[in-house]
Amino acid sequence: MSPEDRIRAMDLWSGPVTIAPLSGGITNLNFVVTDAGRHFVVRLGQDIPEHLVMRWNERALTEAAAAAGISPALRHAEPGLMVTDFVASQALAEADLHDPATLHDAVALVGRVHRELSQQVAGPVLTFWVFHVLRSYAAWLEENGSAHIARLPGLMVQAGELEEAVGKVGLVLGHNDLLPQNILRAEDGRLWLVDWEYGGFNSALFDLGGLASNAGLPPEAEAEMLRLYHGHDPDPAYLRRYGAMKCASLLREAMWSMVSEISSDIDFDYAGYTAENLSRFNAALDAWKEGA
Repeated sequence: MSPEDRIRAMDLWSGPVTIAPLSGGITNLNFVVTDAGRHFVVRLGQDIPEHLVMRWNERALTEAAAAAGISPALRHAEPGLMVTDFVASQALAEADLHDPATLHDAVALVGRVHRELSQQVAGPVLTFWVFHVLRSYAAWLEENGSAHIARLPGLMVQAGELEEAVGKVGLVLGHNDLLPQNILRAEDGRLWLVDWEYGGFNSALFDLGGLASNAGLPPEAEAEMLRLYHGHDPDPAYLRRYGAMKCASLLREAMWSMVSEISSDIDFDYAGYTAENLSRFNAALDAWKEGA
C-alpha cells in the first residue's frame, strides 16, 4: 500500500481528501491533507533503531509540546503515523536566524521548551546523551561496513575529550534537533517548533550548541544567543563547556548522516551532508582548542 493509499484509508477523515507531499523531511515522509476545508500534516515513519528513534517517545513529546503551545496540536497517532494540525508557515533557513529579531524569538522559544515541557509530560521519556549516541553510531557504522570506518577511532577519541570537557550537567527536556527548518514562522509571525523524534532529557548546552552550529551563527550572534538565553554574559568556564557541546552536536550531525548514507532510502544527498558537517565539526573543534 502506498503512503497516499494508507492516508486515504484512515477513518479519521469526513470524506474524500486531497493529499500533497510536504518537502523538507530527511528522515520521514510528510504530507499535507485537506479534509472538508481543514488542513493537517500526516507524518509517516517507523522506529529507527540505528538512530535511537522510538515513535512512542516522539508522540509523547509532540503531545507535551502542543499542550505547552510550542507545537501544533496532535490529532491522531497510530504505529508509524501521526496527524497534527497544519500551520500556514515558512520553515526558517540559516540566514533567518542571523536576523536579530528572529534569533531573539527563537531563543525565547527554546527557553520555553526547557522551562515548560517537563511540566506537560508524564510517563516514560527517553534521555538523549550525545556521547552515548556517538558511541552507538560508531558501533553501527563498523558493523555495517561504512565507508567512514577508518576515521572512526580518531573521531571517538575526540568525542571522549569533548565529553570530559562538558563535565556534569543539569537536565532539561530538550528538542535535540534544532535545525532551522524545524522552526516554523507562521503568517502572524509566531514561531512553532516541530519534529520531536530526538526529543528527551538532556543538557540545555546541546540545544544551544545545536541552534548555533546548525544555523552557522557568526560569533557576535552566538554571543547574543547565549546572552538572551541566560540573561547575562556567561563566564569563561561555561563558554568552554558550551563550546565542547557545540562541537559534539556537529559531530553527531555528521555521524547521523554517515549512518543515513547506508540506512535511508529517502532521496537526499547524505554523502554531501556528511562532508559539510564534518567540515563544520573540524572548524569548530579547531576554534575550541585554540580557545583553551
